[in-house]
Amino acid sequence: MTQVGHSTARALLHRLAVEQAECRVPSLTAAIVRDGRTAWFGGRGRVGGAAPTAATQYRIGSITKSMVAVVVMRLRDEGVLRLTDPLDEHLPGTELGHLTIAQLLSHTAGLTAEPPTAWWERTPGVPAADLLERLGPGDLKHRPGRRFHYSNVGFAVLGELIARRRGTTWLKALRAEVLDPLGMTATTARPRAPHATGYAVHPWADVVLTEPEHDADAMGPAGQLWSTPHDLARWAIFLGGDTGGVLCPDTLAEMREPAGVDDGDAWTGGFGLGLQLARNGGRRLAGHTGSMPGFLATVWAEPRDGLGALFMANTTAGMTGTLLYDLLDILEEHEPRLPDEWRPVPADPDLLALTGLWHWGPKPYALRMLPERGLSLEPVSGGGRASRFVPQDDGTWLGLDGYYAGETLRVAADHLDLNTFIFTREPYDPAAPVPGGPGDWHA
Repeated sequence: MTQVGHSTARALLHRLAVEQAECRVPSLTAAIVRDGRTAWFGGRGRVGGAAPTAATQYRIGSITKSMVAVVVMRLRDEGVLRLTDPLDEHLPGTELGHLTIAQLLSHTAGLTAEPPTAWWERTPGVPAADLLERLGPGDLKHRPGRRFHYSNVGFAVLGELIARRRGTTWLKALRAEVLDPLGMTATTARPRAPHATGYAVHPWADVVLTEPEHDADAMGPAGQLWSTPHDLARWAIFLGGDTGGVLCPDTLAEMREPAGVDDGDAWTGGFGLGLQLARNGGRRLAGHTGSMPGFLATVWAEPRDGLGALFMANTTAGMTGTLLYDLLDILEEHEPRLPDEWRPVPADPDLLALTGLWHWGPKPYALRMLPERGLSLEPVSGGGRASRFVPQDDGTWLGLDGYYAGETLRVAADHLDLNTFIFTREPYDPAAPVPGGPGDWHA
């Protein structure tokens, strides 16, 4: 399974071994994916008296949410729902009817974090109808859209939405539409052999306590699933862009767009549509963390470099929180990715004539051609508004990112019209439709 060099594999295994030993984790597995395949796998500790393997199951907790979100986005792409729909259009009769599907996916609905039941992670669950009946105005903790507030309850609600729209359970829909097509056949709702037992490790002694495991019922979409390093590696590959036909790549990219941030003294993480986001060492990561009694897991993907990383452990708490970042750093240090070779490509003469220097008022911008007939417009120096554009059938150009995302660029003979802002070859060209100040440049 290892596709990295010996010294790289040794360094990765050493970092994993340090985490397992110093954090006193009963068993710990980790893997790195690169370019659509598992590049490295490691396991430490014991499960049933043997070292864990890529086929050993662990509970993945809230990583479940990212998979449930994919089914919701499939419903959107099919036209069954819109992300702006209020919940009442799909689950009528609840006290949450004014919340939108997008708000639930991005944890910006203001909904309470935990359900109005006994501690749901440690007690048998209640049916969805019972949970929805219990939710009332007091379970709305913030004005919808005001802020990021993580909500397990929100994904329980989304699971029931899937059940209603698909006419089956959320789990059966997930298996038929996502897990089976991706070959994730070892991802299940309850454990199957070989699986790790969930443990709590005593804070002051080297002894363990077995943690509970049960069917969370209505709360299942928030954290029910078990999986293996092998299956979770496929999920990392999916998150990196190889969707296997399960989801439109553009839809997955939409899920990775930040919709809210986890605010604090200094934030480095946020949330898209069902996906957690993190920025670390120049990387833009998308995936999800997971925890349930006796288990911790995380999966990250970096689409830009075709990388992903994951770990799975059977401990309730105590890990460093930097393991995957460190593993990616080790890979970068030992086997940095070579940039793609530069090669000349054919250029449309009309597009080539557009390239070069343009001015937004007195500020110079550079217009460059990108592969696949794209354009980029960015300041020559310093900060400022920068965006990429793709051609449209009507001759205009659509902004992909930055300030001008979704906006229209129109090209004229002597100027660019970018959503009413005029770019000219010379600063404030007096012949432009909207010139600069009156008079001439003067000392």
